[in-house]
Amino acid sequence: MKESLASITATADDRFAGWGTCIVDCDPMFVGLFKVCWAPLQSKMARWASWADLPGGSLSLAVLRRPFASTSAHLTLRATTTGQFDDNTATAEKTQPLQRNLSQRRIAKTEKFARLPVWPVWQGVFLFFASRIFGEEVAASWEDAIGGRVCPNFFTPISTDPFVLLVHHRHAFMNWDPVRYIQRTFFPEGFPSHPHRGFVTVTYILKGGFFHRDSVGIKQSYGAEERHDGKHVQWLTAGAGIQHEEMWDLSEPDKKDEGKWLWTSTQELYQIWLNLPAAYKMSPPDAQLLESCSVDSSSTDPPPADTTPIITSEDGSTITTIVSGEYNRVRAPIECPTDASIMRIQFTRKDASTWTHTLPSTHETAILYIRKGSVQIDDQRIAPQHTVYLTPDGEQLTIESLEGEADVLLLSGAPLKEPIASQGSMVMNTEGEIQKAYMDYQRGFMGMPWDHKLSDDEWQDHVKKNPSMY
Repeated sequence: MKESLASITATADDRFAGWGTCIVDCDPMFVGLFKVCWAPLQSKMARWASWADLPGGSLSLAVLRRPFASTSAHLTLRATTTGQFDDNTATAEKTQPLQRNLSQRRIAKTEKFARLPVWPVWQGVFLFFASRIFGEEVAASWEDAIGGRVCPNFFTPISTDPFVLLVHHRHAFMNWDPVRYIQRTFFPEGFPSHPHRGFVTVTYILKGGFFHRDSVGIKQSYGAEERHDGKHVQWLTAGAGIQHEEMWDLSEPDKKDEGKWLWTSTQELYQIWLNLPAAYKMSPPDAQLLESCSVDSSSTDPPPADTTPIITSEDGSTITTIVSGEYNRVRAPIECPTDASIMRIQFTRKDASTWTHTLPSTHETAILYIRKGSVQIDDQRIAPQHTVYLTPDGEQLTIESLEGEADVLLLSGAPLKEPIASQGSMVMNTEGEIQKAYMDYQRGFMGMPWDHKLSDDEWQDHVKKNPSMY
């Protein structure tokens, strides 16, 4: 076998542009053997390494030394016919850390999480069978119309750091549904009081709304309807510990059903769990409401406090809502010790359109959730209700809508690179801290739980009698 290790140079394979490169000339049989051995490991190693065929029977192998590292090695196995070893060309240079380039982010993996039937259960079950008979994309479009399912994206925090969880709810509450009235006798329409510690919950309402009450005495009503006055996002810092309840706002029917005997209250939201650095996990709890605010990206004035800036492209083809982070020189005013961006991209045209974004160089984690429509990323079509994990290298992200209207959620952030322990509703750094969090909850340090049926006066009285120590 002839081996020649050259110095670090760019390669013809633009999928790995900017990575450290070595050239190895070897027998064609070795190249073929490598492919056979690599195949069963491809899915498990996708975030650490990848390969691609090159002309002439060669292949290009890119190896990331550890997850999310910027130091990489790029090996090209080049088939030769000489079968000879040339001592004069056997030189080696150590691969050096390279600067991140402005290449496109690529897809590392796609995943589709289970969608569970609830609110109403019978519609969710119907959608399950519809997906088996008519296909998942048909069921996705029907779910968007009628609701009845929830999709928890259970992330692997070590690889999606700083994001712990994403949940997509799509529900419908009808006043004519007899099953609903039976179900709510034992299954409340919402989430009664429960504790959190060590992270941030970001609740982004797309349709309908929520009523919030917590153990520090805060009551909030927010959502996507006119009655919510634009306050559509809650940024809840659990910090040292808080108990809160989140109950669906069913006070009014959908606008199209106003004045009708039979009506529906449509509900849809995202909830994102964003980890906090260890130094901030025991900070005081707080709950902020963020209001939607249309802005001009050409303006030099910063968006008002407690808002989510909304930018419409010049041609009107895309609408970008910035919950946190920065897009097109507009930065959301919310402050958080975790460096993270949360954005919603809506493609509004019936024909194809494109959205581009330059990710911060620190945002090695990038995740996309396709809520509606199909999009193209990295020359790959992504169907609705799929989660896409992007590679850590590259700063340019391009999303194309293929068949008209689409709706995408983008999560990107700088990994905290700290130990993480997550159990139930607590996110800490060690298992011992998780156990202590639950002990503190049981001792009443986060206040005492209350019945969601309590009136506001009764709830306030309960909080005063059972105060949170945080």
